[in-house]
Amino acid sequence: MSARTRLGYASGSLVTGAFNTLPGLLLLPYLTDTLGVGAAVAGAVVLVPKVWDVLLTPYAGRIGDRAHGRWGPRRGHVLGGGLGVAAAFALMFAGVARGPAGAVWAAAGFLLTATAFAFFQVAYAALPAEIATDARDRVRLVGGRVAGIAVAALVAGSAAPAVVGAGGGGLSGHRWAGLFGALVVAVGTLGVFFGTSRATPSGAARAAVRDVPPDSGEPRTAGPRAWFAVLRGNAHFAALLRGATVLVVGTGVLLAGCPYYAGHVLGRPGMTGVLVAAFVLPNLFTTAVWSRVGARHGHRRVLVLSCALFAGGALLLLAAPVLPLFWAPVALLVVGTGHAGQLLFLYAMLAECAAGDAVRTGRSRAGAMSGLFSAGEALGMAVGPFLMGLVLQSSGYVSSDTGHATGQGSGAAWGVLAGMGLLPALSAAAGLVLLRGFRPAAPAVPATPAKAAHTAPAVPAGLTPAGGRPPVRV
Repeated sequence: MSARTRLGYASGSLVTGAFNTLPGLLLLPYLTDTLGVGAAVAGAVVLVPKVWDVLLTPYAGRIGDRAHGRWGPRRGHVLGGGLGVAAAFALMFAGVARGPAGAVWAAAGFLLTATAFAFFQVAYAALPAEIATDARDRVRLVGGRVAGIAVAALVAGSAAPAVVGAGGGGLSGHRWAGLFGALVVAVGTLGVFFGTSRATPSGAARAAVRDVPPDSGEPRTAGPRAWFAVLRGNAHFAALLRGATVLVVGTGVLLAGCPYYAGHVLGRPGMTGVLVAAFVLPNLFTTAVWSRVGARHGHRRVLVLSCALFAGGALLLLAAPVLPLFWAPVALLVVGTGHAGQLLFLYAMLAECAAGDAVRTGRSRAGAMSGLFSAGEALGMAVGPFLMGLVLQSSGYVSSDTGHATGQGSGAAWGVLAGMGLLPALSAAAGLVLLRGFRPAAPAVPATPAKAAHTAPAVPAGLTPAGGRPPVRV
């Protein structure tokens, strides 16, 4: 696989990283400290569009599986969805009013953003299973994706708070942050669209879906029946989906809580960018190490280690009030190291599930599976800020419409501390429990030529691991 293809695919992570980082980092404090919305209501504003995304994403995946565009089955959705995310992102932070009217505007903008992102994300997540012909290339693609997410989160997460401040804070500063996010998304969209243009498969993947036998039992339309059919037909994928959704909740909590942790626990609001950078930097420097360790010991086994680092680093955040200031970024470096491993192994396990399912069934359901997986990610990223909002509300957090957080009581500070330390650790433990049902894909048993000629179903080109090599252990 060419370097152009790998780099082009990795650039699409700018879209994923910006979408997951900026709303999670800025939207909750924007609602509570600039628009004057209560913390619980603000959490619901973040949650509802993501729930819509969860419902829409599997439909987008099924539509992508049946697409017949001139640019291939995925790249049209990548381009249209990504540019739609950029436009809607700017609208989300346009800030036409404060109070309930402003909250409704932000929610509507976020709803449009989530709608466009659903079509982008399922197409983007399905590409490795269709443009890579063996397990090693798939892992290399998702490794670049993890590194790309780190770059996007580092650039967007570290720069966005500075952009808000440079723009004057309040409504004006958030408008500039919205435009900045839109630019990052547009660059990532064009990068993945043009970078993968030479790697798009011919018509084999689409033919695999188009030629589903009428009596196969596979629903031919998108909807809950089709989703449940995919889940019933692949128990390992169902376990992966459950575990990944819960694991992502911890990431959502951490991103939403960073501004509050910096301001009300550390007493340094300007440290938000430093905390975010400490969380995402390990994605750039540890992905290659995680990849080598996972290839030797198995992805699922090493995922346990990454979750232990994630949970342990989060618990270290609880000690911030009695330790030097540098302790918090160090703890988040530990959390981020575990997070890098989580991302790499979950995405690699998804690609293996999709490729193995195609070999087993003789048709591509990568779009439907990546759609369900992306829906789970979206739900987890939404539930995290929602839980953080509930913790803030229950601990007595006072909202403001001045563009700056008001003075808070000790109860609010302890609520922020508990949310940042305990919730991510609990999500990591629960996610591992739910992943117990996932098992590595069994290598295909080679058939003799005579037997294969009479019994082996035709497998679409581009979906079988090259040379019949078994997939990498997970």
